[in-house]
Amino acid sequence: MGWLIALGVVTLLAVLPLGASVRYDAAGLVAKIILGPLKITVFPLPKKEKKEKKKKPEPAQKPEEPKKPAPKAPQNPPPPPEEKPKEDKGGKLTDFLPLIKVALDLLNSLRRKLRVDVLEAKLILAGGDPCDLAVNYGRAWAAVGNLMPQLERFLVIKKRNVEVECDFTASETLITARLDITITLGRLLALVTVFGIRAVKEFLKIKKQRKGGANP
Repeated sequence: MGWLIALGVVTLLAVLPLGASVRYDAAGLVAKIILGPLKITVFPLPKKEKKEKKKKPEPAQKPEEPKKPAPKAPQNPPPPPEEKPKEDKGGKLTDFLPLIKVALDLLNSLRRKLRVDVLEAKLILAGGDPCDLAVNYGRAWAAVGNLMPQLERFLVIKKRNVEVECDFTASETLITARLDITITLGRLLALVTVFGIRAVKEFLKIKKQRKGGANP
C-alpha cells in the first residue's frame, strides 16, 4: 500500500506545473512565479510597514574632559601606492563553444514542451488622423499575423486573445499584455538531468585538455 502512495505522490509531482506569469497594464509590471495552483508575486515586492521606534531616555551628560591636542601630521606625506585592478582575461573561445552547443540543444529541446496557458494582448492605437490610424491598424494586424505562427512553432498555446483597436481621442498608444507560461516538473527535471550531464562531460574534457591530456 505504501508504494502505491509513493507512486501517486511521484506522479503528481511529475505533472506539477512550474512557470511564470507576467502582466503589464496601466498599473505597471506584475511578475509572479507559478508553483502548481499557487502564484507568488515577485515584482513588485510588497512594501513593509515601518514600525515607529520608541525613543530611549537620554543618559545624563558627563562633564566634558579637556581635549588633548592631536599629533601633527608630517608635512608632504608620500602618496599611497596605487593598486592596479586585476584584468579579467577570460577563457578560450574554443573551450567555450562546446558549452554553447549544449545550451542551444537545450533550447531546441524546449520546443513544444513549454505551454502558454494564457496569452493576451490588447493594443489601442492613438491618433486623430483616420488615414494614419488605418495604416497603423493594418500594420499591427500584419505583425500579429507574422508573429503568431512563429510562436506556435515553439510553444503550445492553450488560450489566446490578441486584439487591436483604434482610439481617435487618445493622446498616446496603449497596450495591455499578459503571459502565463509553464512546464511540468517531470519534463524540467528530465531536461536538466540530460543536458546537465552533457555539460559536465564537456567541462571534464576541457579540464583534461588543459592538463595536457589527449584530445577526445
